Amino acid sequence: MIKVLVTDDQFLVRSGLVALLRAAPGMEVVGEAADGAEAVELAAKTRPDVVLMDIRMPGMTGIEATRAILAEADGPAPRVLVLTTFDLDEYVYGALRAGASGFLLKDAGPERLLAAVTAVHNGDCLFAPGITRRLVEAFTRRTEDSSARAAPPAALGALTGREAEVLGLVARGLTNAEVADRLSISEATVKTHLNRTMTKLGLTSRAQAVVVAYESGLVRPGDR
Repeated sequence: MIKVLVTDDQFLVRSGLVALLRAAPGMEVVGEAADGAEAVELAAKTRPDVVLMDIRMPGMTGIEATRAILAEADGPAPRVLVLTTFDLDEYVYGALRAGASGFLLKDAGPERLLAAVTAVHNGDCLFAPGITRRLVEAFTRRTEDSSARAAPPAALGALTGREAEVLGLVARGLTNAEVADRLSISEATVKTHLNRTMTKLGLTSRAQAVVVAYESGLVRPGDR
């Protein structure tokens, strides 16, 4: 059973999501939050597996709530799936930096929403690799030629050559299977390298790893 916390400041939207999830086999709604602060409080109480997080809310935003939920998690942190109206949205980019596992457009159909919840619960953090890569590239391009570009995290130097190689391919939008095929290794080995990379860099999601790969300069917009 996948325990889900639904967060959206619009009552009708939130009610619709709750009704859909409750009708789906294998899903359990453990709470409803109308804003970010309430989401943080309920996440601590209910310990959901997945948090559906509206990104633009009054008061505490979805970005701030995502960061707080992941930082304050007692035990395994929940996966945060951001709901947004626009796929190229600076708020979404901020949420991915904060550790959200992925994002989904609000006009996605019921089947896609349920598939997304299942996917992030199963650890497939980057639900839409192509869209997420496009989003990351759009915002890293803004600082590509700027002195304000983020310096590579010191921990990046702690990665082995293979770990950096796997991170770079993942950031380019390749699936684990595609990375495995490119490097002639098993999918299990790809996952091991990626998990070690995330641990070394203090990251909580695959999407967050993609952001770091671009912002550190390991991968640049247009790389294939």
